[in-house]
Amino acid sequence: MSKIRVLVGTRKGAFVLTADGKRKRWKVNGPHFAGWEIYHIKGSPADPNRLYASQSNAWFGQVIQRSSDGGQSWEPVGNQFAYDGSPGTHQWYDGTARPWEFTRIWHLEPSPSDPDTVYAGAQDAALFRTADGGQTWQEIDGLRGHGSASAWQPGAGGLCLHSILFDPRNHQRIFIAISAAGAFRTDDGGQTWRPINRGLRSEQIPNPTAEVGHCVHRISLHASRPDVLFMQKHWDVMRSDDAGESWHEVSGNLPTDFGFTIDVHAHEPDTIYVVPIKSDSEHFPPEGRLRVYRSRTGGHEWQALTKGLPQRNCYVNVLRDAMAVDALDPCGVYFGTTGGQVYASADAGDSWTAVVRHLPPVLSVEVQTLP
Repeated sequence: MSKIRVLVGTRKGAFVLTADGKRKRWKVNGPHFAGWEIYHIKGSPADPNRLYASQSNAWFGQVIQRSSDGGQSWEPVGNQFAYDGSPGTHQWYDGTARPWEFTRIWHLEPSPSDPDTVYAGAQDAALFRTADGGQTWQEIDGLRGHGSASAWQPGAGGLCLHSILFDPRNHQRIFIAISAAGAFRTDDGGQTWRPINRGLRSEQIPNPTAEVGHCVHRISLHASRPDVLFMQKHWDVMRSDDAGESWHEVSGNLPTDFGFTIDVHAHEPDTIYVVPIKSDSEHFPPEGRLRVYRSRTGGHEWQALTKGLPQRNCYVNVLRDAMAVDALDPCGVYFGTTGGQVYASADAGDSWTAVVRHLPPVLSVEVQTLP
């Protein structure tokens, strides 16, 4: 029987949750790196026991940790991130030009085929790559060198590159998203990039339909249909059917189209999940009711999933990297909250159970389906 490993990053450490394929009884191991912010922790699809974690601290900076035994032990690796050497400047909200800064790694995306190759999304808005298991890192500088970079502005969480998606049918194609710049795509392995934001509209920026400047919170795709992308934007749930060339809104009957996370069912590429939040100033569920919404039609028509979730006096948030889906059938869906709960569904969202409560605020959730 397959096993499930859920990797949880929080504001005060990392936790590893494990269960068998029934997903009813869970073991909780942690905290690893207690007291440190773990913005992301993810395993290699090519070697499930190879894990990478982004560990950061306001005093001590950024550290990448690597495990080769499924999280039982860890070692820091290659924590010299090399920019291309040019300081670069751009305009910030107060109108002043400031240099690019390296603050933290928001997202780690291991290669589907090589456990030693990992991409890392940084704040400020840079993309890095290692091909030696994290020992050395180099910036993919074509992105930050894009001509639109001077117009990128930090979102509330900073100028962060938070989403990295590979096209499984075209290894030269990578999608990324930056808050607040938008979505970008490369078709040549990262040498050149272009914005893919046509159809996005953001009333908060001077030109609502600008080529860049949109606060994209998360993008997702299904490996069987990589030309179809789903996006949770600052406002609006969006869909593209042409690899980002154009977007259209699919918010439909959602109670609010603001949120952070979006994910796709493991076996049904038209089934997607979001967690609506009341507004950009009130980061909690509408009416204090925690509801995951599922669309089986690729958007527009949404169903509230509430069984096992608190339906009164719930004022948590679910952040952009805090939802994941396993590969079992029926697939499992997992998400973590800023209140420290991790919820799991073993029936594709029909019902939910709190796997663990009272963790520090959850920043990220990833899941591995183990043989």
